[in-house]
Amino acid sequence: MTTRTVDATQELAAFLRTRRERLDPHDFDLPSRRGFRRTPGLRREEVAELAGVSIDYIVRLEQGRGLRPSADVVEALSRALRLAPDERAYLFDLAQQRRPRTADAPATTAEPTLARLVADLSPLPAMLMNHRYDILAWNDEMARLLLDFGALPPARRNAMWLCLMHPEIREFYVARERVVREGIAHLRAAWAAHPEDKALTDLIAEFTTHDEEFARLWAERDVKVNGRGHKEIRRPDVGTLALHFEVLIPLQDPDQRLLIYRAADDESQSALDRLCAR
Repeated sequence: MTTRTVDATQELAAFLRTRRERLDPHDFDLPSRRGFRRTPGLRREEVAELAGVSIDYIVRLEQGRGLRPSADVVEALSRALRLAPDERAYLFDLAQQRRPRTADAPATTAEPTLARLVADLSPLPAMLMNHRYDILAWNDEMARLLLDFGALPPARRNAMWLCLMHPEIREFYVARERVVREGIAHLRAAWAAHPEDKALTDLIAEFTTHDEEFARLWAERDVKVNGRGHKEIRRPDVGTLALHFEVLIPLQDPDQRLLIYRAADDESQSALDRLCAR
């Protein structure tokens, strides 16, 4: 049995029809029209009115006549059809348009189930961050590997700020410039994806003003979202630890990042065990 590839035009047409037909006209403040409704849901002209497009345009879309609606039209149709967030994303994908971000404020606290997951990942060092590197949750192993985040003011629980400004963390990384460069490349991608995030803009302005290294690397405009890699951390009490890291993004909270460290070799594992046993 073979599976056909998706015909996006026909699937978009069918999806619009089914979403229109499932709606209850009584839920909308529409002008009353005489006449029996031959089909369930809203009429095409009612969807056109709600979306601010022509009836002919809706007809052609639902007939799969090769139209590719713009992002603005897709957004208008999403509102008119009262699509759920996942349905809205699906419609943008079918239309081959980049969907605009929602205006939800970035998380400043960890979702409880994610916080529990961070704790359950012990003995692996783990922490949860939002897109601007604010540290939202961490386990004991991560605190022992780096520092006690709970002793910091909440405004300073930011991984980039610690790497740039904290006197102890500044000296932890063996390849410090590479770590900073990669962090800045991620931060630039987050900055472009969240133009509404004033706190992120203010943070970048602070770094640019007070740290020459950040200002120099930021001006290079490198962009990269690094999901896995290798770091070496130099601890004066147990020596150098070689660590692999993995960054996971929860489906329900895509602006949050779960960072997990693993020892890269037996010697580093032994050093991590000694560190965490204290």
